[in-house]
Amino acid sequence: MKTFQTLWTGLSVALFPKRAEAYERWQQKFLRRRLGLTLQIAIAAYSTFIALRLAMGQLDANGQDTAWLTMAGTATLSLIALWFFHRSTPGTYYPAITFLGASWSITLIEQIWATWRGVAFPGVFAWTLVFLSQATLMPVRWPLHLASQLGLFAYYFIVNKVANLTQAADSGWDETLWLYFFWFCTICNLTVLLHERLQYAEFQARQELEQERAKSEQLLLNILPEAIVQQLKNEHRTIAEHFSEVSVLFADIVGFTELSYGIPPNGLVEVLNQIFSEFDHLAEKHNLEKIKTIGDSYMVVGGLPLERSDHLEAIADMALDMQAAIARFPPINQRPLQMRIGINTGPVVAGVIGIKKFIYDLWGDTVNTASRMESHGVPGAIQVTESVYHRLKLRYDLQDRGEIEVKGKGKMHVYLLKGKKLEAVKTARV
Repeated sequence: MKTFQTLWTGLSVALFPKRAEAYERWQQKFLRRRLGLTLQIAIAAYSTFIALRLAMGQLDANGQDTAWLTMAGTATLSLIALWFFHRSTPGTYYPAITFLGASWSITLIEQIWATWRGVAFPGVFAWTLVFLSQATLMPVRWPLHLASQLGLFAYYFIVNKVANLTQAADSGWDETLWLYFFWFCTICNLTVLLHERLQYAEFQARQELEQERAKSEQLLLNILPEAIVQQLKNEHRTIAEHFSEVSVLFADIVGFTELSYGIPPNGLVEVLNQIFSEFDHLAEKHNLEKIKTIGDSYMVVGGLPLERSDHLEAIADMALDMQAAIARFPPINQRPLQMRIGINTGPVVAGVIGIKKFIYDLWGDTVNTASRMESHGVPGAIQVTESVYHRLKLRYDLQDRGEIEVKGKGKMHVYLLKGKKLEAVKTARV
């Protein structure tokens, strides 16, 4: 069986060297599906003919019909055996065996029956029907079609010649019919060959279309959360949702405009790209949703669009990792990079607005306050609101900064997140 598969693979590569492996898999699945249908039709047809003969009671004294029933029964059993093989594991990998077996069960068994009776019987109508059915039901792998035809004709010529058998009187055979069969088989095989080429071109076009669609979707996923992308694809409406509790982080590079003085534009963009790419990796690590960057500011949120109970802890961990990450970057103009980070937690409204260059954004007092925590923060520190403090105080070290004046909010009691408590770190490691 391995030898057969190797020969078939070599023939396919020689005839179609540029065929993709994905197409070969698709073609094999297509052939298997059509083989299953063909076997069912053939078994049903033979069973019907046998039942009809039995029902009519046309069994003559010479036993000719009995011999025919033996032949038809053998062909039916062969097709049934092929059906079980087709549904087995080997049949999954070698559909070509099922194809040839089915074709020869219908055509060659009849020839063997005729040889046993001592005559050469060219089944003109049966052969035509089989070859035409193959070409229409299974228009793939034209070498298989050619092999099934050559196998049948080789048996007819070689066995009948060696056995010196004469044609049956009722065969209706004429030598000119060889010309008919030559052109009939040629047209069938040519049709299958052309169909295969069209199928392959169509398959390649579909593959390219799917690749472009995947690229477009990936670009969309780089802008919007996956859950929002699915909503946009399935619904034609404004997307807006209310979340009762999420955590929002704003981060800004301290004095980046002054730090970048004298740096070429390309160099400036490269520095920001490296920094924000590192933050993007951290957002993926903590399963958080990056919202946007504005200049040298970075915004990320936890707890949406898919809710999670530990969103604030994840945001706190990311803030600490962001501080560690920014410290690893080399100084700019001999000045180390520092960040101001602000965190707040509470309800927000999130959604997508507009029809061009749209983004997934957040609105609400929680967002504004988180932004104020950053802008009114301390360079190199993570400033959080009192609500954040009460949620994190058992597992994180927070320093009381007291009350500060916050634009648009008045006096607010704020805290600085310093790190995880030792007990929490040990528990996380365990």
